Amino acid sequence: MAAGGSGAGAAELAWSPGAAARPPPGLEAKLGSLVLLLLLPLACGLAPLCCFRQPPGAAAARSPVLSLVSCFAGGVFLGTCLLDLLPDYLASISAALEGLRVTLQFPLPEFILAMGFFLVLVLEQVAMAQQELSAGAEETRALLPTTASIQTPPLPPSSSPSPRVPAVPGGALRAGLLVLALALHAVLEGLALGLQEGEGAVLRVCLALLLHKCAVAFSLALKLLGGRLRPPAVAACLLLFAMMSPLGVGLGTAVAAGAGPRQRLCRGVLEGLAAGTFLYITFLEILPQELGVAQHRVPKVLLLLAGFALVTGILFIKI
Repeated sequence: MAAGGSGAGAAELAWSPGAAARPPPGLEAKLGSLVLLLLLPLACGLAPLCCFRQPPGAAAARSPVLSLVSCFAGGVFLGTCLLDLLPDYLASISAALEGLRVTLQFPLPEFILAMGFFLVLVLEQVAMAQQELSAGAEETRALLPTTASIQTPPLPPSSSPSPRVPAVPGGALRAGLLVLALALHAVLEGLALGLQEGEGAVLRVCLALLLHKCAVAFSLALKLLGGRLRPPAVAACLLLFAMMSPLGVGLGTAVAAGAGPRQRLCRGVLEGLAAGTFLYITFLEILPQELGVAQHRVPKVLLLLAGFALVTGILFIKI
């Protein structure tokens, strides 16, 4: 009996290739999502560069199809946040606090969620304020008289000024601020995906991000072209925007790999910030912008419900 027991113990202690360290759960799905989040939004953003030979107008940036797709993405975001990210975040941070034997009277999980909401709000409002200051300075310069000047002699009657496209001095600054705000936004979105553990959760978050990022990349390209930026500069801005979500996925995956109680608490805090980001996107970015336009109201609501129902169905059958 003793020999058999020692043999069994030796067999358990013996190393085998199958007993090597396993990759984190959902790693394959995260790698696939990372590639999709890089390529598909970049392709959607580069499409206007191939379709429009002239700078598009404001009507093209708010096409009905793009608006309907954005409403469907809003439903997916709402379902993913309320039914998937939020319950996982509350369970994760509660387990992390219990592991550290910390008892709080303050509603810390809800506070972290609100901080994620306000983080994106502050970033976007600061960027918009800088854009408005730049636009106001341009309008002031445009109102100053430039035809009658002491230093500039009048043109002869026979000569006429050569027509040229009006330059936009602050266009590059406003474009840079817009892309920076969207890039920071995209990092937080990718962080939410990288912190997920199961493949089903990764795929649900990836679906929401793909729908949203493709629509945002297309709109961003139209806006940059409308600001008369050169196509190489537009392509560089789109590449930077497309790379930010994969960067967030990588950061979230690295944080999720930690197994200690402090690492779990850090992961819970980041999950709360990411969930607050999803709340902001849904309630202050997608829904007011799309439902505030008096066109296609019923199809928009139906697509919003369809996006929410899609996430609900996926969670119900646990694909």
